Amino acid sequence: MAWVHYASYFFGGALLTNAIPHFVSGVMGRPFQSPFAKPHGVGLSSSTVNVLWGFFNLAVGYVLICRVGNFDLRSTSDVVAAGSAVLLMGVMMARMFGRFHGGNAPVIHE
Repeated sequence: MAWVHYASYFFGGALLTNAIPHFVSGVMGRPFQSPFAKPHGVGLSSSTVNVLWGFFNLAVGYVLICRVGNFDLRSTSDVVAAGSAVLLMGVMMARMFGRFHGGNAPVIHE
C-alpha cells in the first residue's frame, strides 16, 4: 500500500477525533472554542458554528478514511495509522481544552 494512504488515514483519524467535541457541544447548545472564534482557538463560537465545524470535520475525515485507498479494519497497519492520530489528537485536545474547562493540564509557573 502507498504511504499516501497511511497519511490519509492518519489525518482522517485526526479529523474524526476533532469532530466529536465540536459536534457534541453544538448539539448540546453550548458554545465551544473553534478556529472561527476571536481569539482563534481561545474564544467561544456559537453552538451552530460548532455543529457545522464538527460536521465538516466528520465529512472530510470520512472521505480520507473511507474513500482513499482500501481501508480495512482487519489490517493492523491501517488501524494503527488512523488510531495513532486518534490517540495523539485526543491527548492534544485534552491538554488544550483542559486549560479552559477545568482539565488537569499542568500549570506552568513563571
